Amino acid sequence: MNGKHFLAFDLGAGSGRAILGTLGNGRLNIRELRRFPNAPVNIHGSYHWNIFGLFQEIIVSLKTCAEVLGDVRLESLGFDTWGLDFALLAGDGTFLGLPYTYRDSRTEGMMSRFFERMPAERIYELSGIQFMPINTLYQLFALAQSHSPILPCTDALLFIPDIFHYLLTGKKRTEFTIATTSQLFNPQTMTWEEELFAALGISSSIMQEVVAPGTIIGELTPALCREVDLGPTPVVAPATHDTASAIAATPAAGVDWAYISSGTWSLMGIEMPDAICSDMARELNFTNEGGVAGTFRFLKNIMGLWPVQRCRTAWQADREYDYETLTAMAGAAAPFAALIDPNCHEFLNPPDMPQAICQFCKDTGQKAPADAGAMIRCILESLALEYRRVLNQLRLATGRPISGIHVIGGGSNNRLLCQFTADATGLPVRAGPAEATAIGNILVQAMGLGYLNSLDDIREIVRRSFKVETYTPQGTAEWDVAYGLYRDLVSDSP
Repeated sequence: MNGKHFLAFDLGAGSGRAILGTLGNGRLNIRELRRFPNAPVNIHGSYHWNIFGLFQEIIVSLKTCAEVLGDVRLESLGFDTWGLDFALLAGDGTFLGLPYTYRDSRTEGMMSRFFERMPAERIYELSGIQFMPINTLYQLFALAQSHSPILPCTDALLFIPDIFHYLLTGKKRTEFTIATTSQLFNPQTMTWEEELFAALGISSSIMQEVVAPGTIIGELTPALCREVDLGPTPVVAPATHDTASAIAATPAAGVDWAYISSGTWSLMGIEMPDAICSDMARELNFTNEGGVAGTFRFLKNIMGLWPVQRCRTAWQADREYDYETLTAMAGAAAPFAALIDPNCHEFLNPPDMPQAICQFCKDTGQKAPADAGAMIRCILESLALEYRRVLNQLRLATGRPISGIHVIGGGSNNRLLCQFTADATGLPVRAGPAEATAIGNILVQAMGLGYLNSLDDIREIVRRSFKVETYTPQGTAEWDVAYGLYRDLVSDSP
């Protein structure tokens, strides 16, 4: 096993994976060691993440890694996860309950109530973050408004990747990219924003030191080393927000490109040297999230393939569709029979996604999709048209020319959506790698340990190591007509 070996834990809202990366001769090879489920648990009507169950899966994964490597050294390991959610700890390190999930209903109405304490304009000026009711700011506000008994006992707040770095090393740190997603961090001063915490009525002392991507947090504790049969191993904070890791692994060059990190969510944006906290950026509801090497991800969160996933789940009682079959059925369905606004609140977590889509169509004077293929095509076409809308907004907000789109993440495997994206935007789409998040995680670890020197080095490794497929625009005239219809369904369309 020649080369340097790194272990990435990539935890998503549905599953987690342990990916072993081997870097040598200017190329990266990756291998999935384990995959394990991750699902919210319903406790008395509230949804939480079972972090202790996940930790046990991580222990098993570390043992598997030790078995695979044998006497070969593991250089480091690190975690990337979704953003926003957090655990609260007491002064002795005790966890004050399981973290809530961002889809829990407790934040409903909290954003508008917080605006009574601080105007939206000021919040955006301080944080540069897109307004979503699931943001950490409003999750904390919900706890404060409910007079949660755990808040007075809280000594530390740890985001999801921080939790696992802490469990492995005993060190409490927060990495830059995950900190910026919270709407509690000021990208101008690069500190936790005291004015926001004052409005919350919560002390910022519960927050941790913010460290850059590639920082060594510590080493596996001696007890863990013995348990999993690994030697002293550095735990490195990669870009711990999964999208930040994915963008780091985008095989792009130059600056005239946009990205779509495509999965349960779609994150569409461009890479910038500084945050953009302008009135236009706020009015268009863009967000400024941290990236690797001092960059910012100027982007918008879009409801991605979540509706497809939830439709498939809803249909399982009658028929077990795989994603390939659903996509093929969508490809055979009639085009533009119905459109939805993917970001509509009703699609965030409905009990029955197909029914929610049918109701949206009824409410907007459209005929509901007649079958599974028509419904999936409706979702994919609507997503592609939303990408076009956000592309227009990116150009308006930044003045930057954009001549191509890189699609990374699991959604890059959906060839129909990639083609629809090229058709809707009129731009070439380069799709891949699908495993961009784990790849970025691994390569930022390598950079943190000095094996790579820069973000450009990371992207050069990705270009050498992984295949990219290009989609060219087709049938753009009919997409122009469809976009006119789509604009009537959504607000703030340029």
